[in-house]
Amino acid sequence: MIASLMHCSVLQVFLLCLLAGCSICWFNTVCFVLCIKNFPTNRALALSLTISFNGVSPALYTLLAKAISSKDDSLYLVLNSVVPLVTSFAALIPILRQPPLEPRSTEANRRDSIIFLFLNILAVLTGLYLLLLNSIPTTVYVARLLFSGAIILLVLPLGIPGIVFAREWARRTIHSSFRLSGSGFNLVEVDDLELHKELLGREDYSVNGNGDTGHMVEGKKEKDGCCEKVIEKDQLTVLGEEHPAHLLVRRWDFWLYYVAYFCGGTIGLVYSNNLGQIAQSLGNNPKTTTLVTLYSSCSFFGRLLSAAPDFMRGKVYFARTGWLAIALLPTPVAFFLLAAADSGIALQIGTALIGLSSGFIFSAAVSITSELFGPNSVGVNHNILITNIPVGSLLYGLLAAIVYDANVGSSFGKLVFFKDGALVCMGRQCYRETFVLWGCITMLGLASSVLLYFRTRPAYERFERNRIMTQ
Repeated sequence: MIASLMHCSVLQVFLLCLLAGCSICWFNTVCFVLCIKNFPTNRALALSLTISFNGVSPALYTLLAKAISSKDDSLYLVLNSVVPLVTSFAALIPILRQPPLEPRSTEANRRDSIIFLFLNILAVLTGLYLLLLNSIPTTVYVARLLFSGAIILLVLPLGIPGIVFAREWARRTIHSSFRLSGSGFNLVEVDDLELHKELLGREDYSVNGNGDTGHMVEGKKEKDGCCEKVIEKDQLTVLGEEHPAHLLVRRWDFWLYYVAYFCGGTIGLVYSNNLGQIAQSLGNNPKTTTLVTLYSSCSFFGRLLSAAPDFMRGKVYFARTGWLAIALLPTPVAFFLLAAADSGIALQIGTALIGLSSGFIFSAAVSITSELFGPNSVGVNHNILITNIPVGSLLYGLLAAIVYDANVGSSFGKLVFFKDGALVCMGRQCYRETFVLWGCITMLGLASSVLLYFRTRPAYERFERNRIMTQ
């Protein structure tokens, strides 16, 4: 595909990237809003599935290209033009003809939870299928069979609602006692939010209802150090409260969140964009397709894992911002590993870790935006958050280019050769400094996410405590 783009003018490539970027933002925003409005009790599960299948598309496109067996790289541009158009028209009718939103019963929420359980199982099977079979050398005939199997796995979820309805009928008939509760992060229901605020008011009254307790709180605050002041200043007291854009940009929590995303998920995306050149510099150019598939598949599983807090909530409760901090841990480890070792195994391990981490962040971020700053404003607020993606892509890409070009000049005649009239830097020094700098930047994102967790943990714990009290 890169070779195909080289035949285009700079203006054509710019317009193509501009239209593609606008389309991606539009599609993602529509999907996020539809998930949040239609699945309030299972919002995180719906979002993780929607975002997960975004991550597996490169592996699917690679399999389709093998099935067509075209040696022309422009095939990928054709697929990127045709496939989204066809799928968009296929999804247009059910979106336009969806019934009006109404309060859902407990039975409907339980049925949705069962559907999401089956969908997650199918998603895992689909990801394993594409990950394992994409790396196998195949003939055109075998590739077509594998692609047919992938299409079956992608279409199969359409039959799950009918299966669940049949199961519900059987359950009512034989009086089965099977139960599966909904997602634990039910934070957007209006009634629950109002109840949360009411209980919060009672809690504050019980703590500060007399003069002595109030003086104790004031005395405690006077003894707090700098860390406590940083953590407690302008803290969120309630989850799901709506934040218009003008209020959003004035909150410390938003900017901590912004830095965590900017120095975490975005830098992983930039790594994937430079993966072909990185593989070439490290002498793994023939394995570029395998590395792209590996990153895509690991990103897919990382996005699916973002729903783990909802499935594990009955046994382990942890604020979603805490899971975000944990998800950022593999990224600096991967970059420092890539800087220290230049083997093919290290490149694969680092790519897998970065894919898992960035995939988790991409998926969990939508739910976090909704929980911290309100579900009704998530369409605007999340797009404000992801302005860091073009900014980060420009800055991190420029940093990588400067280091790359500097090493081309310093290593001329030894580790550089001509290809299609262009200088190519070969060797681990081409990206070693970049990996070190990217690793340090992700450490900043990790620190920001940890601070965000400590600032938002009381709001998460208070909401969970009040939710348990009302059950």
